Amino acid sequence: MIARFSRRLLARRLLGGLAAALGLAAAAPGLAAPVNTGHIQADLIAQDSWAVPGSTVYVAVTQKIEKGWHTYWRNSGDSGEATSIDWTLPAGWSAGDIVWATPHRQPTGPLMNYGYADTVILPVPVQVPATAKPGETVTLKADVTFLVCADICIPENAKLDLAVEVRDEAPEPNWRTGRIVADALAAAPKPAGLDAVFQASETGLKLAVIGGPLKGGQFPDAYFFPFDGTLIDHPGKQAVEAGPDGLTLTIPAGIALKSGQVPEVVEGVLTIGEQAFEISAKPGQAPAGAAGLGAPLAKAPTGGGGGVPLAILFAFLGGLILNLMPCVFPVLSMKAASLAGHAHDAKEARTQGLAFLAGVLVTFLALTGALIAARAAGQAVGWGFQLQSPAVVGMLSLVMLLTALNLSGVFEVGTSVQGAGQGLASRGGLAGSFFTGVLAVIVAAPCTAPFMAPAIGVALTQPALGSLAIFLFLGLGLAAPYVAISFSPALLRRFPKPGPWMDVLKKVLAFPMYGAAAWLVWVFSLQAGSPGLAALLACALVVAFVAWLFGLSQRQSGARTRWLAGGAAILTAVAVVAVMIPLAKGGAAPTTGSAASVASAELPSEPWSPERVAALQAEGRPVFVNFTAAWCVTCQVNDKVALSTQPVVDAFKAANAVYMVADWTNRDAKIAQALSDHGRAGVPLYLVYGAKGGDAVILPQLLTPGAVTEAVEAAALR
Repeated sequence: MIARFSRRLLARRLLGGLAAALGLAAAAPGLAAPVNTGHIQADLIAQDSWAVPGSTVYVAVTQKIEKGWHTYWRNSGDSGEATSIDWTLPAGWSAGDIVWATPHRQPTGPLMNYGYADTVILPVPVQVPATAKPGETVTLKADVTFLVCADICIPENAKLDLAVEVRDEAPEPNWRTGRIVADALAAAPKPAGLDAVFQASETGLKLAVIGGPLKGGQFPDAYFFPFDGTLIDHPGKQAVEAGPDGLTLTIPAGIALKSGQVPEVVEGVLTIGEQAFEISAKPGQAPAGAAGLGAPLAKAPTGGGGGVPLAILFAFLGGLILNLMPCVFPVLSMKAASLAGHAHDAKEARTQGLAFLAGVLVTFLALTGALIAARAAGQAVGWGFQLQSPAVVGMLSLVMLLTALNLSGVFEVGTSVQGAGQGLASRGGLAGSFFTGVLAVIVAAPCTAPFMAPAIGVALTQPALGSLAIFLFLGLGLAAPYVAISFSPALLRRFPKPGPWMDVLKKVLAFPMYGAAAWLVWVFSLQAGSPGLAALLACALVVAFVAWLFGLSQRQSGARTRWLAGGAAILTAVAVVAVMIPLAKGGAAPTTGSAASVASAELPSEPWSPERVAALQAEGRPVFVNFTAAWCVTCQVNDKVALSTQPVVDAFKAANAVYMVADWTNRDAKIAQALSDHGRAGVPLYLVYGAKGGDAVILPQLLTPGAVTEAVEAAALR
């Protein structure tokens, strides 16, 4: 009985201690209970673990917003209402204004609103009075009102409170929430030494901005969010003109300007891709180096004068050279074998050539349309954007595998297996030639041939019609050699007549396709990590088995076998889609390794950032920046042939130069913006910064060890 009583007493003491610990945790400074308002989970969190008398502490209202719903910025746009906070604070304590996060555009029918979705952190500075007593714990209370909208709008409210301890010692970051608040403060738009002026009339607002972050850029995605909701027509297009040192935005007038109410100062947030700056503009003429406002318009860099006509010429030349790049070779070699089969039928050869041309042009225009739409929606994407999606890369690797298995004779398309040597001359048809054109364009994306980079850079600064024209001529250049041969009887007569040799050629050409599939699997592994790679290899195994089963059904006459093959194919398609959809949504975690760092193992490198480049230049060190990607074949060739050589390594050591890698294998808005700033929309791009500061020198897209060595040595002297 005594033992049982002792156990009960011990249990009571343990439970009491646990309850006390939980009570202390609930009352600990910097901790508060989240409140669910219906469509928002709101909380009040602190940056520091305690407050110091006479200092400023930052607390933040957090919003975790239900999917499909949104809240509003300080200027909500055409409709909506900004989040507001009504504070109840101890005597002597006072709260400042909300530090607003960068807003996003929220088009709703004909209206344009500004606000937030998913999660937003809104810090607020709170002034602690010098009379606050160390050792006391005070409670900060915030009555927060949200307008949360989807198809309908609902006012919601959260009463939040936060216990804050006062101490007379230097504060430390709150271990749980300090980093969240600090990151929100760091990411919030701030003045960046930009000079801005404006001119206003009843028709519109012209806003000119210059400064370091804008120097030499193009800014097709620049957008101005005014603090005054009556100043501009929010749904109106904000036209961007780039100058050597900045930009000018032309924006349709809102109610205030239309009624002649011109403000003394125009204030708001200017966004450039992922960067955001708070600006304040006064009336006046454009600063030197800005476009518009009476100053000469400076065109964005194009790689030369001539604008769109020259860009079209460069695009055609770049498309021609693209046929010699390693990424396109597997597909074009396969089509060359098909051409050999039709060489002695002039009419058929011409028809196949035109079908290939149609496939190339349709795909180029489709990719261009998708690229323009993505950039218009605010996404920082460039040439090759489709290969930044693990799902697309995975599906493309399976297509390459199927093509290789087909060439190896595992199964046939459009003909029976029997008589394959003679059947090759007639296999594929127009659909096969069209599909080959589609495939050639998709796999051409990793390559940027000479002349292509400036042409694409110009294309992405033009209106949609100009962009489509440039990409159209890029496609014409890619398809031109094959089409020219198809329409040249003299060249066609040089092909040997169809025979058994063609079956051997077909099987030989399967191996470049296997190589292309393996390369895409490697790219996929860098994007999706080991779990994603395992899933893709499992899909490849199943796809190969079904291809063999389909080939077996072609050799059998029984309907049962054909039904079995068809059912297996359907199940395979379902399995592949089930694996790829999560990857398309970002379900696989990318590896931490960098393709570029592997390729450049002999040359020590560090990750690129604009801030790090500026810091190294301030130290008097030259900097070489390699904008690269695992899916960029040209990049990988340059890494092996030029950058991973002993003379280059020695030159970097002698010049005390730093090698930086900007890896664009997965999407990165900062890298996309940097490419755009230098008139490029894809990789590779090589920049060399001098030890004494100044702008970067752009190197050619095809490197040699000598060219890199000379550039680094010159950078050490300038």
